[in-house]
Amino acid sequence: MKKIEDTALAFSFKGTLIGAEPYGNGHINDTYALTFEDGGKTKRYILQKMNKSVFPDIDTLMGNVAAVTEFLGEKIKERGGDSDRECLTLIRTVDGKAYFTDGDGECWRAFLFVENTEAYQIADSAEVFENTGRAFGSFIAGLADFDATQLGEVIKNFHDTRDRYAKFEKALKADRVGRAAGAEKEIEFVKSRAGYCGKVVDMLAKGEIPLRVTHNDTKLNNILIDKDTKKAVCVIDLDTIMPGSLLYDFGDAVRFGCSTAAEDEKDLSKVHFDIALYEAFAKGFLSGIGDSITEKEVENLAFGSILMTYECGMRFLTDYLDGDNYFKTAYPEHNLVRCRTQFRLVEEMEERTDAMNLIARKYAK
Repeated sequence: MKKIEDTALAFSFKGTLIGAEPYGNGHINDTYALTFEDGGKTKRYILQKMNKSVFPDIDTLMGNVAAVTEFLGEKIKERGGDSDRECLTLIRTVDGKAYFTDGDGECWRAFLFVENTEAYQIADSAEVFENTGRAFGSFIAGLADFDATQLGEVIKNFHDTRDRYAKFEKALKADRVGRAAGAEKEIEFVKSRAGYCGKVVDMLAKGEIPLRVTHNDTKLNNILIDKDTKKAVCVIDLDTIMPGSLLYDFGDAVRFGCSTAAEDEKDLSKVHFDIALYEAFAKGFLSGIGDSITEKEVENLAFGSILMTYECGMRFLTDYLDGDNYFKTAYPEHNLVRCRTQFRLVEEMEERTDAMNLIARKYAK
């Protein structure tokens, strides 16, 4: 741990380092929990080595993270909350920077450890999923008056579904590994819904819905849950914080959390859209965001869920046609299986759109 000890000296930690160990099960960044002793008391911090292969523009990424966490921290303090617990607290370097670059060119960052919390991999109850929705809604509400144009695009065109469709068409035309003939049904599914692609992009461009600070990875495991109260405490993993629409964040959470099966379930008879979980999440999300949401956004929450599920399935199919260059796969048809689960969910959401819209109106303030 000599490397960790040396790196820790670059940050404004308080006290003496007495322990360091690998932490969590993340697949992108290398994460460590550091324990410091200061005046007879111990305090923990998170130290991360960022993955420059996934995120080559560390300046933009950390500029976004610093701006958002500091803004949100001040908002929490203004309303009498605990900013050290309710949002990530960035620990700057000794020379005031948002991250540290070591002699090997590796980039490191640090946060205050949020104690007595855990991250769930699956929602074991509607209550947990409702709390998750409330946390993401509150996160967006807290940043409602942050100028999203100040943030850079960490991943360009991440949820520009028109751009995703263009990439799909390019992969289909090239068919460089000869897989198109075995995916005709899935290809037609994407083509038949091409009209979905421009809807949110156009609403943003026309100013019909606001450009917001969006998380862009609204999975359940990116919420820290209090071990005792089981209430959501803090939104984490801010690497993909960018300008966008709340429909992206809402929709992606629904896509991931309201499925009755794994993303790569081969037996489609097990794959269903759980509208009870949708209602739980919508109830929490709309409670958390309060009057920060616009009527036009409420009207399109169901569509946002369909769009994000369609987009994800299209991305899986595009990667399958292109030879599996982006998503990790365990067998040749893995991405094709994944796209099929997403398209099954799209079909069921389409059938229940009216009910989904009624739920959104029911809980909107």
